[in-house]
Amino acid sequence: MNRRKFIAAGAGTAAASLIGAKNAPGAPGENSAIEQGGIAGGEALSSPAAFKHSVTRWPYGKFTIDQLSQMARELGIHSVELLEPDEWAIPKRYGLTCAMGYATVPDPRTRLTQGFNRVDNHAWLIPAYQRAIPLAAAAGVPNVICFSGNRGGISDDEGRETCARGVAPLIALAERHGVTLCMELLNSKIDHQDYQCDHTAWGVALAKQVASERFKLLYDIYHMQIMEGDVIRTVRDNHRYIGHYHTGGVPGRHEIDSSQELNYPAVMRAISESGFTGYVAQEFVPTRDPRTSLAEAIRICSV
Repeated sequence: MNRRKFIAAGAGTAAASLIGAKNAPGAPGENSAIEQGGIAGGEALSSPAAFKHSVTRWPYGKFTIDQLSQMARELGIHSVELLEPDEWAIPKRYGLTCAMGYATVPDPRTRLTQGFNRVDNHAWLIPAYQRAIPLAAAAGVPNVICFSGNRGGISDDEGRETCARGVAPLIALAERHGVTLCMELLNSKIDHQDYQCDHTAWGVALAKQVASERFKLLYDIYHMQIMEGDVIRTVRDNHRYIGHYHTGGVPGRHEIDSSQELNYPAVMRAISESGFTGYVAQEFVPTRDPRTSLAEAIRICSV
């Protein structure tokens, strides 16, 4: 299942039997364990890397956000992400953050396909992000995700120019509030046919045109392995334009273990060596026990 299908289907039902109800800890203070590099009451992170761990919400639709946050806390994960603004406070109850938030849009089912590459969309996208950015800053959400949208016959040059025009009114606001807009790179070969921001070079050209530290790319390793491969070289050459990473096994977007083709420990070393200090989020659909698979993924990524 890809994210577009998940959004259309809804979050799914809770599975209280998978995680027992537990009392949420209090909100972290100034000297919280997150700020010290660990999670209070959970397993300490073993990774010497500067980046932090996150998990995306949509592959774990059988859990409530509370249940997923509790599990993340116990596994030493710092964030539960891809949440709507009215959900951002939930991970906080467990000492976590939401590392990547959504802006509220009229129809979430078209979030990926109707993006900044069409002028007609700017009338509702720009106000949506103008509302989301200050909310994100107030909630401690460092990044807000955005999308190019599908080509629909638009050339790459025209789409890039239109995206730059669309995000331009948001940059000063993002800079003032310290929130980064991250446009996601998605594959247009398998999962998101006709999506425009489907190659790193296109996204980097857009980031150079926008020319702000508050506009970056969300480099999805799964998607870019499908579209172009050469992941480690791409990370090394373009890390200054990347603000966030997602994982996923290729093919199939399942576990990132030896059952798939990517060498994730080597990829994580390249990310760490680039000096990246943001979040690497697990975005694979587990085929086995979700907690076991997620724990294994964190071990693999703790380089």
